[in-house]
Order: sequence, then C-alpha cells, then structure tokens
Amino acid sequence: MNSQDALRLQQLEDQQAARVCISDYMRLCDGLDNLHTVQAIGELFTGDACWEGVGEPYATRLGKHQGRAAIVAMMAGYVRTPAHFTMNAHFLCSESLFCQPDGPLCGRWLMLQTSTFSAGGSHLNGAEISVEFRREAGVMRIHHFATRNLFSRPVDSWHTADVLPVPAQK
Repeated sequence: MNSQDALRLQQLEDQQAARVCISDYMRLCDGLDNLHTVQAIGELFTGDACWEGVGEPYATRLGKHQGRAAIVAMMAGYVRTPAHFTMNAHFLCSESLFCQPDGPLCGRWLMLQTSTFSAGGSHLNGAEISVEFRREAGVMRIHHFATRNLFSRPVDSWHTADVLPVPAQK
C-alpha cells in the first residue's frame, strides 16, 4: 500500500471512529441518570476539550465548559433523584464529516432532541451540532463540541396509552 492509500484508509477509519464517538455520546446522554454514565461521557472528550452552547438561548443556559473535568461536572448536574429526564432521545441526521487541510477531523449534524422531565412537561429541540475530533491515546475523542439552538418548544407528552394502529391480520 502506498502512502496516499494509507492516508485515505486512515481518514476513513478516523471518520468511522468519529461516528461511533458521537453516537456513543448521544446514547449516553439519553440515559444520563448516574455518575457511571457521566464518567463514560467524560472519557469521550480529550483532556483539554471544550463543550459549549452557542447563540441564544444555549450560550446563556448551557454555557461553556473547558476541560474534561469541567464537562464531567456539568454533566453530573443532571444526575439527581428523581432523574432529570424521564425520557430523553437524541436523533442525528444530515451528517457532514470533513478534514481541514493539515487540520483536525470535523463533523456537523442536525439534532432533534425529545425530552420529558421528571419535574413535568416535555420538550422538542432542534440544534446544529459542530464537533472537532482528535486522537488522544490512540482513541478518537471530542475536542470541541458546540451546540446551537435552531428551535425549542414545549409539547404534549410523547407516549400515551392510546392504541397503536396496525393493519388487521387476515
């Protein structure tokens, strides 16, 4: 294999590792109810990572957190009894992964988040997620995570006891 082929293979492997990393992050955020989960989220970030809300209302409400310890502390704030979220689901789409010339691997996604809170109420959020990834100790990790609100609104509950319509069996 020549060096150009090796570089392309490494780029493909890095892109796949970035997909797994962001997917793991969203899955863990969906079950953010214990400190073990919080620590697992922390491991997805580089030691000097930045997590930030961009634009309003995210910049004010979510803030900016510099370093893995600060990110873990922020995430730990969601762990309480009863759990902050009784239901939380993140959906990512419109993926774009790209590498800057001689720069880091970056990704962009549109995210839809559906949440129900133990304090009452449900919410629908749309956001743009921008992530810079870096390898640290041989593992692809999030180095800079930015989330920018596109829309946010309260909604009625997500799950009801209504019968799910399905075609009658013949």
